[in-house]
Amino acid sequence: MRTKFKLLIGITAGILNGLFGSGGGVAAVPLLERGKLEQRKCHATSVVIIFVLSLFSAGMYALRGNLDVTAAAVFIPSGLIGAMIGAVLLKKIKNNSLKRVFGAVIIISAIRMLMI
Repeated sequence: MRTKFKLLIGITAGILNGLFGSGGGVAAVPLLERGKLEQRKCHATSVVIIFVLSLFSAGMYALRGNLDVTAAAVFIPSGLIGAMIGAVLLKKIKNNSLKRVFGAVIIISAIRMLMI
């Protein structure tokens, strides 16, 4: 991948993550695909990118008084279980199916956001 393309992925994921809270993965996965990364690696790599960006964004939100750690803590145990399940499924699901499921989630999310 070229350096300019890597910068584009980072900046796009960072902006979306800062605005929407981990929304950068929506952009990172397709951009990593365009960079010729294998499908499963796109998703796993995106998780690492978003993890670091989320830590930074959470710090920025906390500094501005926009973070409720108590409210977030309630979701962490079940979220960790879901993350484990997702990581196991990522290894088992076919690339083509993974792409379709990801696309469906994006479309459903977009429709939900437009309807609200």
